[in-house]
Amino acid sequence: MKTVYEIAGVSLGVLLVALGLDMFLIPNKIAAGGVSGIATILHYLVGAPVGAAILALNIPLFAMGIYRLGLRFGFRSLYGTITLSLAVDLLAPALPVPTNDILLASLFGGVLTGLGMGLVFRHRGTTGGTDLAAAVLRTYTGVNIGQLLFLVDGAVVLAAGVAFRSAELAMYALITIFITAWLIDVVQEGISYAKAFLIISERPDEIAEAILAGLDRGATAWPAQGVYTGARREVLLSVVDRAEVTRLKEIVHGVDPRAFVILADVHEVLGEGFKEYK
Repeated sequence: MKTVYEIAGVSLGVLLVALGLDMFLIPNKIAAGGVSGIATILHYLVGAPVGAAILALNIPLFAMGIYRLGLRFGFRSLYGTITLSLAVDLLAPALPVPTNDILLASLFGGVLTGLGMGLVFRHRGTTGGTDLAAAVLRTYTGVNIGQLLFLVDGAVVLAAGVAFRSAELAMYALITIFITAWLIDVVQEGISYAKAFLIISERPDEIAEAILAGLDRGATAWPAQGVYTGARREVLLSVVDRAEVTRLKEIVHGVDPRAFVILADVHEVLGEGFKEYK
């Protein structure tokens, strides 16, 4: 059942990516990086179907990936790549083009492709493309994958600007890339709904008791030593809902006005008082 659930998640993600490409990006010549961006350029230059071009471009990437990295990509990666290629070409004739406004197309195209790719990654799949190319290139260069992805996508956007003779289209493509990347992270990590407090104080026990009594939340303490002063103290970690942030600040300040507090976003919390692990 877990495998079926993951394949269904990859399929839904692929469908959203195909909708974003067919309804917004491809009709408006927005080549937002990656293999789909190269396929969009080829579609307008030589008339190649975008889905078929995506598949053709991914075949050598998979061959190189197997050669350099071994058979670690698995069924989901192959499934995602082939399904996306088929979905893009099969759905294109039946789908409307809601807008020819380039800004709207770049925004909504980025939203759909970002949500789709996020679902694919969340369910342990891929659609091949530049993430695979970057992994292969890393075996030759040793450069960070994130940097390689940025360089590859940047090269595709630059090529699209030259091919379409439009700097504006390249800039809109960058907007799509940023939205896509942000939404991929949101889908995988979740929107921040909790806050983590790191509290350094001379009165950690009193603060921990006040948190338990005032918020019915727990805290974890571990020993630490200040580098400058050499003083040994305990650091408290407590995770609370957004609505409880102000109250926790008041509790800490009420016990120790000199406490050092670090507040950070938390995207997902699994365990008692929050979400169950799934």
